[in-house]
Amino acid sequence: MKIGIVIGTNEAEVVWNAFRFGNISLKANHEVKVFLINKGVEIEDIKDEKYNVKEQTDIFIESKGQILACGTCLKSRQKEGSNVCPISTMKDLLKLLEESDKVLTFG
Repeated sequence: MKIGIVIGTNEAEVVWNAFRFGNISLKANHEVKVFLINKGVEIEDIKDEKYNVKEQTDIFIESKGQILACGTCLKSRQKEGSNVCPISTMKDLLKLLEESDKVLTFG
């Protein structure tokens, strides 16, 4: 199954759970793509002792999950693309939605 996850928040627990779900889905041999939008593009700035977002995103990337990040949202925050937040567009989000069998949103 192809699973699309849209994350629109920088709330540590929500982002952590979104990536935990993504990771368990990858382990179950599903294809998973995440699109970061709104405050979701700020995930690299999340520092929380209880909810280790960096650990979960690292596992996701190592497990061949794909992350896309809204370029306009990054630019409005004076951020550049990165390995965790590669610059993408609304066309990429549309493609993710069209290709996915299921789409979940967080935040």
